[in-house]
Amino acid sequence: MKFERKTTWKMRYKNPPFTDTISSKGNVLQMEEFYMKATGIVRRIDDLGRVVIPKEIRKTLRIRESDPLEIFTDREGEIILKKYSPIGELGSFAKEYAESLAQTTGHSICITDKDQIIAAAGGLKREYVGRPISGSLESLIGERENVLYNMSDREYIEIFDSSEEKRPQVISPIICEGDAIGAVVMVGRSDKVTMGETEQVVAKCAANFMGKQMEA
Repeated sequence: MKFERKTTWKMRYKNPPFTDTISSKGNVLQMEEFYMKATGIVRRIDDLGRVVIPKEIRKTLRIRESDPLEIFTDREGEIILKKYSPIGELGSFAKEYAESLAQTTGHSICITDKDQIIAAAGGLKREYVGRPISGSLESLIGERENVLYNMSDREYIEIFDSSEEKRPQVISPIICEGDAIGAVVMVGRSDKVTMGETEQVVAKCAANFMGKQMEA
C-alpha cells in the first residue's frame, strides 16, 4: 500500500473538534490533515454518475446499504466520500444532553450512532467517546429493539467489544424520519442496581427527543 500525505480544506458547521479553524459568516472553514491510502482499485462511472464502492472497502469502513455519505471536492480534482452521522453533527448537544440525563437519573449515559459512541456521561469514561460500538449493539439498533437488562437476566448487550464489566442497562434506539440512526444507553451505576419501567420510559423519551432534534 502507498501512503500519501494530503492536506485538504473542508466546510464544517457547529463546533468542529479541531483548533486550526477560521470563522467566516457563521460557517467554519476547517483545515484537516490526514493520510490517504492508495488501494490500486479503479472504477468506471456509469451514464447515471454512479460508482461502485468495492465490497472490501465497504466492509472495512462499515458502510451499509442506504448509509448516507458526504461528498467533498478539492482544488486538485479529488472527490472525497465520508460517512455522514446525523447524531455526530450534534456532538456538543449530545454531550450536554447525556450529562443532564446522568445528573437526573444517577446512572451513566451513552449516546451512539450506528458506528461509534458520540457522547458519554456519568461513570462512563470520557475516552469511550469515539470508540466503535459492538456488533451486537449495532444489530440491536438495526432491529429497533428496546432492551432492559438486569444482573438476573442471561442476555447482555455489550456497548463495545471487550467491555470491562457487566452492569444493568436500558437501551432504546433513536429513530429519525423512519430510520434507526443510533441509541441511548443507560448503564447502572453499580451491578447492585435494578433497572425497571421508569428507566425504560426515560430512555425511550430521551431517544425520541434526540430523533426529533435530528428532524428539526
